[in-house]
Amino acid sequence: MKLNILCIGDIVGRPGRRIIADKLKTVVKEQGVDCVIANAENAAGGSGLTRQIYDKLLRYGVNLVTLGDHTYRKREIVPTLENADNIVRPANFSKQAAGKGFAFYKTSKGPTVAIVALIGRLFMKPSECPYEAIDRILPQIEQNADIVVVDFHAEATSEKIAMGYHLDGRASLCFGTHTHVVTADERILPKGTAYITDIGMTGAHDSVLGRGTESVLKAFRTQMPFPFEIATGDVKLNGILVTIDSNTKKAERIERIKIDADTEDARVYDSDDGKPEYFNNNF
Repeated sequence: MKLNILCIGDIVGRPGRRIIADKLKTVVKEQGVDCVIANAENAAGGSGLTRQIYDKLLRYGVNLVTLGDHTYRKREIVPTLENADNIVRPANFSKQAAGKGFAFYKTSKGPTVAIVALIGRLFMKPSECPYEAIDRILPQIEQNADIVVVDFHAEATSEKIAMGYHLDGRASLCFGTHTHVVTADERILPKGTAYITDIGMTGAHDSVLGRGTESVLKAFRTQMPFPFEIATGDVKLNGILVTIDSNTKKAERIERIKIDADTEDARVYDSDDGKPEYFNNNF
């Protein structure tokens, strides 16, 4: 059976959430999407995730939520990580870390999709080996999942590419997140795994990774701390659409998706207060 899986790049702040609210259900309908996976680690004020925003993303049509290095930036998400069955933090965090490293979603067509989150080690905070983690996890989930998808949240392109080859023929899809810059190397690897180094970000692209350009420039030029406001211009949804055969577990198609917001001004938000969002200058 052919399944279409939509993976959405790092959602940044209210602009990212707004375009998800406005556009996602239409995309799902028009493209015949069977499962939506979204990285939401920057969805709350540009860093972290709250229960309220998590609930909104599910209402907007997201089926599985992945997180990365900002998983615990909002401590209030911890009970959700421990109790919900459709949200994952990197599986190679400490075994004592709150949350799960993989989750399942049963599609309306019948086949089940498993999502695994991993985090890189190059230019990132210390974590356990992602290769050993995925080797340990795959035997646990293969009997319960028809399709295995991996979100590798990493900084170095070399590390991401290496993971793609490590998973070729073992997972149906391996996509990268974290850098917020979409790459043009989408492909199907020799043994049938769809791969892309980074699926980009969903938020304001007239920005530096979704943050206001002036404050980021001040921080880089002066080496002084400045609060980074969430940018609001040129809002886009970035991601990939992948077709996978659940019988062979091999990918048949991968393409980049870029959707523009209806307006340049993303300051009309959902039920939030509409005030500008700020957070500390730590990407």
